[in-house]
Formats: sequence, structure tokens, C-alpha cells
Amino acid sequence: MAAEQDHRRRIERLREELRRHDHLYYVEHAPEISDEHYDRLLRELSDLEAAHPDCITPDSPTQRVSERATEGFAHVTHALPMMSIDNTYSAGELRDFDTRIRRALDGAAPAYYVDPKVDGVAVSLRFEGGRFAVGATRGDGETGDDITRNLRALRSIPLRLRGDGWPPVLEVRGEVYWPRPRFDAFTHAQRARGEEPFKNPRNATAGTLKNLDPRLAAERGLSFVTHGLGQVEPMPRDWRTYSTVLESLRGWGLPVSRYGRTCPDIEAVVQFIERWDTERRALPFDTDGVVIKVDDLEQRTRLGTTSRAPRWCIAYKYAAEQAVTRLLGVDFQVGKLGTITPVANLDPVLLAGTTVKRASLHNFDQVRRLDLHVGDRVTVEKAGEIIPQVVAVDAAARPVDAVAIQPPSACPACGGPVAQDEGGVYLRCVNDACPAQFVERLRFFCGRDQMDIEGAGEVLAEQLVRSGMVRHVADLYALKDRRGELLQLERMGERSADSLLASIDESRNRPLARVLAALNIRHVGATTAELLAERFGDADALVAADEAALQQVEGIGPEVAASVRSWFTSPAGIDTIARLKAAGLTLTQPRRGRRDNGPLVGKTVVVTGTLQRRSRADVEAAIKDHGGKVSGSVSRKTDFLVAGEEAGSKLAKALELGVRVLTEDELESMLAE
Repeated sequence: MAAEQDHRRRIERLREELRRHDHLYYVEHAPEISDEHYDRLLRELSDLEAAHPDCITPDSPTQRVSERATEGFAHVTHALPMMSIDNTYSAGELRDFDTRIRRALDGAAPAYYVDPKVDGVAVSLRFEGGRFAVGATRGDGETGDDITRNLRALRSIPLRLRGDGWPPVLEVRGEVYWPRPRFDAFTHAQRARGEEPFKNPRNATAGTLKNLDPRLAAERGLSFVTHGLGQVEPMPRDWRTYSTVLESLRGWGLPVSRYGRTCPDIEAVVQFIERWDTERRALPFDTDGVVIKVDDLEQRTRLGTTSRAPRWCIAYKYAAEQAVTRLLGVDFQVGKLGTITPVANLDPVLLAGTTVKRASLHNFDQVRRLDLHVGDRVTVEKAGEIIPQVVAVDAAARPVDAVAIQPPSACPACGGPVAQDEGGVYLRCVNDACPAQFVERLRFFCGRDQMDIEGAGEVLAEQLVRSGMVRHVADLYALKDRRGELLQLERMGERSADSLLASIDESRNRPLARVLAALNIRHVGATTAELLAERFGDADALVAADEAALQQVEGIGPEVAASVRSWFTSPAGIDTIARLKAAGLTLTQPRRGRRDNGPLVGKTVVVTGTLQRRSRADVEAAIKDHGGKVSGSVSRKTDFLVAGEEAGSKLAKALELGVRVLTEDELESMLAE
């Protein structure tokens, strides 16, 4: 039993860490770890979930394409998902990939298309009738931000296609990047003006694309390169290989890579990778690897996809670049849940084309493992354009008077008490009034997937807290009476203030599930918030629910129930609900117009595998609309398992327990009854 609890705790810690890194990479554009480190964490979580399938939940990072859309733009639903690409780090793993491909193709040996991977920002361009119609960010893979106006400003993107023969609907995927020569010239001018220069091209590109002024995209000389397809209607008959696709796209005026090549076999791919390990340094863009794709389109169709990535594609990542420097000291940063993160201050060193002064230490377990002392000579690693991390210490070169790095005995932001997570690696400030925590909590509360208050990002959150205008999330709803003070904030004009206040007012009508997800209740994410809101209907019923009642909700276990009950009965929780009610928030969950008869009414359904006809979210919503309950794990209470491709451990568990397994077609028939 103790071992099982240890596994569950480790699984939850991995999920929490991966979600944090997803947010840093995809939303903040400020990653802390290398792709290789992230992949190791994801692989460990996947292995643990495979060994303990009853622990799998729908919101686990292994179950969906990670990454959320940025704030501030209208949203676009992709006609076809923008998926991730699996990574590999050695020639041996590449050959294993080739073996899997040939086995799946009944022994056929495919040709591969290889191309240096541009380190930019993934976007989708949609052309209708030959004209550029919509441009969007990747977002979470299903939904992105509409950045059409900014993309129209890029001269490398044609506003109408050249020639003829293009399909009426053509969607291409690619990368927007800032060419190194233009980026270097821009940062040189920044220094000459006495400004802080941009850190690297990728982060600067991301910031430019989410800026509301499209003139910046034009002035900065961003570029676009095509590397794939989205929706194409109809598919041209002469498209047999990816190579021929690129020839067509180039003819229609879309930029494609000059460096891609077709390789007849995997050994030619390995040779290409070895050659480009040196040549990539002279490219006009940053790259940390090579993308390898099966060239034949019919073979791609046969190979299919997993839930997060195509089987016919893989990225080879080059070894992380390293440098040796000296540790000058360590700062401690405080997050929204009180997590205290150590960050190394370094003697500046050139690494991967940028001067590095700070590096992540992740947590105090890592500090102890490295046995870090101020004054140590440390090895800093940087894989691609990421925040560097300290990976090794030269203990033999340690000064005799070096002082070991110790965790703080009090919160560095507020001086309040700190505590170690039980069985965890994180040290936290436990003072609910900590201002550093509150800034992060406020920003999260306003986020797109929570209360969706447009314009309330990190900078504004800090200003509102520092000015004393917002001391509690409910204070946001009193800002309409303090408009004059709001206009005194930096970069806050009349239009920005009116837009912010309108968005705040609109957020009063968010359903209870969104409010619960916004309140930073431990272990309550979007999925759990929806389960609770759907079951109890309003905040009063949820406040009255004891732990036993909470555990009656499918998918809510003892740990989550205890956390929810503790929050709602705490002075802070009681005060928050009262303030939000007084501010006019509805705190109710609209009931779905569900059927009261049919084969799914009252039935518990688990959905797993890769679905072809609808997205996972659409299928689960349809089940709920038809009176069914959706669960993330298979148990004896499960009535049906809907199994797509690669159903895996959940299918095995369902067969073992005698649960009826449905195909997508069978489910659609039930929904039609």
C-alpha cells in the first residue's frame, strides 16, 4: 500500500512539473529545461502510468498534446490538430525508429525527407481561393490565437498564391523566425540606444507575434518557412511524396527550406545529421536538430499517428552546448503556490550565441545533489534557445572558503514561514498573504483558461499589487470605481483601461467550473473543477459538501476531496467565496440539456486511444449531453470503453474486467438513438 501511494505521489509530482514546464515553454516562452530533460520526465511519467493504469487521468500530460494559446487575441480552432514531434538523441535511436517504420510497412524501406529544424514559433496559414485568409499560432494543438494581421506584415508570406492549380482550401504549417543577421543588427541598435537587448531570436519572435501592433512584425524583418500541411481540400492527385508537395508550394510562392534533402535510407539520414552538426552553425537561423519525415504520403497514411505525434516523423536533437563558469550566488524566486525556486547568478559566459548570467537550479534537491557552493566552477548547459541550467560542479576546483548553498529558513519575498512538501521536492512559503505569491495567483486567476480577463498579464498584475489597488482577486471587480487611479499606471491609456474593465465585467458570468479552476485550490485543475461544478451546481452546495460527498464524484479521490474540503472551510476560502458573491459573480454551473433516456443515460464511459471522427473533447461532451458520465480510468464501475487506435493499457484493463468495448462507429450509433 505504501509503495502504491509512493507511485501516486511521484506521478502527481511529475504531472505538476511537466505542466509547469509546458506553461513556461508554450505560454511564457521562457523554458527552464532542455528538450532532452523534458522528454526524460515525460518518459518516466508514461512508464509509471503504464505500470499503474488506474492512475491515468484525462488531463495528464501523456494524454494530450500539451501547450496552451497565448492571451490577447481571438481564438481559432484548427481544422486539423497541430501535433508535436517525438525526439531522439542518438544514431541508435534513429535506427530503432527506422526499424519500427519498416515493420509497420510490412518490410518496405521508406525514403526520408530531412531538414534542419528552425527554432522559431509554429504557425498555421490558411489560404482560401488562393488568398491568405487566416494565420494562427499553434496554441494547444486544437486551438490557437488569430495573428493574421501580424502575419500579413511578413513579406515572406504571400497574400495571394502565385500561378494556378492550388486547392480551393490550402492550409500550411511552418515556423516564423527572426533571421540571425537581422536580429543581431537589431540588438546592436538596442545597445547603442542604451536599451536592454533581446535575449534570443525565438523569444523575441514570440513577443513580436503577440504584440497588438503589426507594424513591429514588419519593422523587425521576421521570416516564415513552410514545413508541413494542415487541411487541404481537395488533395491534388499528383501529390505522392512530401518532396513533390514542397515543389508545388514553392511554385505557388510559399517559402520552403533551401536545406532539405531526400535520403534513400536511414544511413543516409545519419550522414546528413553528422554533416549538419558543423554546418548548422553557419545557418541564418538558430537550430538545435534535424526533422526526419517519411517522404511517401501513402506510407504516412498507413503509419498514422499516436495521441500526440505522427508515427512517420521524428526530430533528432543535437547534444546540448555547455560552458564552464563560476557561481557568484543564488537568488530565490516565489511562485503562485509558494514554491521557492533557486536561480544561479553566474560570472557571464558566452553559450550558444548569447551571454549567460543566470541559470535554473530547479529545486533544492538538485542543489543538494550538485553540492553547490558559492564560488564553485560549474558546467552550464543550453540545448537550443532555452534558459540555461547548471548540470555539474568541479568540486576539485572549489575555493577553501566556499560557502554551501542552503535553502532559506524564511520566505525571501515576505519573511514568512516555509515548509517542505510532504514526500516532495519543493520548499514553499506558507504565508497566504505573501505578495510574491499573490502576484502569480492574480495573473493565473485572470488567465485565458480561468477567468479570461484580457490584458491582465504579468506586468499589470505586478502594478496592481504594488499600487495597493488589488489585495485580493475580488478587488478586480471594484476597479471600475478606481478608473482614475488605473489610468495612472504605466502604459495604461483610456482605451486600455476601458478594455480591461469591460473584460473584468464580462468575467462575472463565467461558470463555476472556470472560477474553481482559477482559485488555485491544491489538486484542482480544469478537469477536476468541471467534475465538481457539474455535480454540485453552485458554490453553496459545494461549500456544504463533506469529504464523503466529494468522493462520490467519479474521479475525485481522498487526497483531492481533503484538499477541496480544507480550502472551502478555511478562513481564506470562506472569505473568498463571500467576496466573489458580493462582487456579483454567478458561482453557478449551467446544467447541460441532457437526455433522460437512451443507452448512455447514467452510464460511466472511458474514452481512450486516437480518435478519427471527432476530437476527444467533442466525444466526451457528446457523452455528457446524452446523459453519460465520463471517467479517466477503467474500473468495475465502468460501463463502456470507447477505444480508438493505440488504446493500450486501458483497453487491456477493460477486457480483463469484462467492460464492453465500443468502436467509434458503435458510439456514434448510440448517440444517434
